[in-house]
Amino acid sequence: QVQLVESGGGLVQPGGSLRLSCAASGTIFNIYAMGWYRQAPGSQRELVESITSDNKTDYKDFVKGRFTISRDNAKKSFYLQMNSLKPDETAVYYCSRSAYADVFIGHYWGQGTQVTVSS
Repeated sequence: QVQLVESGGGLVQPGGSLRLSCAASGTIFNIYAMGWYRQAPGSQRELVESITSDNKTDYKDFVKGRFTISRDNAKKSFYLQMNSLKPDETAVYYCSRSAYADVFIGHYWGQGTQVTVSS
């Protein structure tokens, strides 16, 4: 059974940083693309960024230059470093595993971790 567990969320001031982690179990990890989504209250879930099995990344324009996705296959984990956070980025952040190596389409999901950006 595939399990994805996020950690690292919390309260941060505008302009601050957080690093989210996602630990995978019950799955081969290194052959799949992975990604992060977020869902703000009253909004649809949106893709933030993804990383393929061979470390090609795809950043959405609204996070380019501020967020960085990375993976550690030995630890079966991947990460989202978020810098210069804005209040409207308050959301539940979900990690996800694709069914493919080189295309990210969310197939398995974690429970989510809350990120609140507020002074």
